[in-house]
Amino acid sequence: MVNKLYEGHRLNNFRELVSLFKNVYRNKIAFEYKKTPNSNNYIRISYYQFAQDIEALGTSLLKMGCKRVAIISDNRYEWCVSYLAVTTAGLIVVPLDKSLPDNEIKSLINRSKADTIIYEKKFDEVAHNCKNLICMDSGYTKLLDDGKNLNHDKYNSLKLDDKAFSIMLFTSGTTNISKAVMLSQYAVCTDMYGLSQMIDINTTDKFLSFLPLHHTFESNCTFLFGTSCGITIAFCDGLKYIQKNLAEYKVTGFVCVPLMLEIMFKKITKAIKEQHKTVLVAIMRRIFRPFSINTKRKVFKSIIDNLGGKLRTIISGGASLDKAVLQGYNDFGFDIHQGYGLTETSSVLAGENSFSKRLGSVGYPIPTVELKIDNPDEKGIGEIVAKTDSVMIGYYDNEEATKQVLKDGWFYTGDLGYIDKDGFVFITGRKKDMIVLKNGKKIFPEEIEILINKLPYVEESMVFGYTDNSKSDRFEDVVLYAKIVYKDDEIATYFPNKEKSEYQSLIFNDIKTKINKQMPAYKFIRHIIVTDNPLIKTTTQKIKRNEELKVIEKVLN
Repeated sequence: MVNKLYEGHRLNNFRELVSLFKNVYRNKIAFEYKKTPNSNNYIRISYYQFAQDIEALGTSLLKMGCKRVAIISDNRYEWCVSYLAVTTAGLIVVPLDKSLPDNEIKSLINRSKADTIIYEKKFDEVAHNCKNLICMDSGYTKLLDDGKNLNHDKYNSLKLDDKAFSIMLFTSGTTNISKAVMLSQYAVCTDMYGLSQMIDINTTDKFLSFLPLHHTFESNCTFLFGTSCGITIAFCDGLKYIQKNLAEYKVTGFVCVPLMLEIMFKKITKAIKEQHKTVLVAIMRRIFRPFSINTKRKVFKSIIDNLGGKLRTIISGGASLDKAVLQGYNDFGFDIHQGYGLTETSSVLAGENSFSKRLGSVGYPIPTVELKIDNPDEKGIGEIVAKTDSVMIGYYDNEEATKQVLKDGWFYTGDLGYIDKDGFVFITGRKKDMIVLKNGKKIFPEEIEILINKLPYVEESMVFGYTDNSKSDRFEDVVLYAKIVYKDDEIATYFPNKEKSEYQSLIFNDIKTKINKQMPAYKFIRHIIVTDNPLIKTTTQKIKRNEELKVIEKVLN
């Protein structure tokens, strides 16, 4: 089990969080950002000002008679003020996904029964579905000023029910299948407490925020957990400015998804190759692997400097990180923490700490969580179930779906995995995506997709099982297919002087000689579909397998 933990800090609700801002971190900078990417005018907000703005807006919202408040915007200071103003005023907050099409946003507003929306000007059209409209770009400042001049007695005397429904979060998916998760402040604070015992971040840290704040991973880990530790949050100017922002803000850490780390790592290895240092760096990585992180950072200082010079702590979640990429970051002196969790559990269930890591795992259950494997097979693989105070109250207006996942005090995640003898958790795939052959053999698409995605010209892939009974009276077993999205520029370099019509056979030859040879015969990819069109994904970049299969079936039939 975990051989060392940090002391951590326990909060019960967001009022206690704001109290930290006022009384402990008051003179520390909470936020740093620019109005425009190329501006040299930095705006810095202290924790004390942040707390004042939260209380002022909360007071104004109470005077307006608001009950349920939706928020939609890019990552910005006003989003953070609004989130805590709503919740500390005892109202329900509904963070909305800014990347959804207008019709879906309108649908979610209706489903949430929000009476108020706080929004960025570009969402003006969808915002008009609400009774009370508060635009961050016009009128918001006046509302803050009015709140500061109002009597705060009603806000200050309000008694919060820590375990009451306070946050509504929609899961990824289209409006007809997304579920509305109901969380309490106590649940989120419990998760933050567990994180504080696993990860050492403090007032000397500055995190770059670029994942969307509506997503529980970013809001709970960067925003809420981060500010509970007194960090400074720097808002990214946009994805194309990440490397520039890392340097100019002197960023020490960030929260991200594996895709971002893998893209960054490819750039690092490409730069090493262009300098003709691939062999030298590989040797140095092996030599210094057992050394401390501080020694590695000195040895590979040029790589650290290329990412701003201060970057050290990286928290990755949402999917599994390629083992080779993870090993690479560790070798170069970055402290990578892989994590695993769901919206329904206030984000994190398991994670790595700086003292104990195991390649391929997502770490240990955090101290506030109990995990077990339900109905394990002969390899110990089964559904991961969790018991924790950070679990949701249930799905809003969906008692049937709630009963399917909450049973006898345990939350059934729908994820498959196993826990090794030392307590490390390994994720093998989604229960609903697992492919079962006639002989009982089980195949997890994700493990094969990781191998396919390592091919240099592959952008992404999806492995699936398909049975075609139309051409035979005999029942056929499931056959493995892979839909592969290639990169136009990379594949042209990898297969020079070839026509697009030849890519199918060339790629399939690579699959047979480089992928199938690594696996037992029952996991062989037997057929492939190639394209340069992206796979259908949610706004959090997860493949919508069911939607993709509908498209694929039309092609195969």
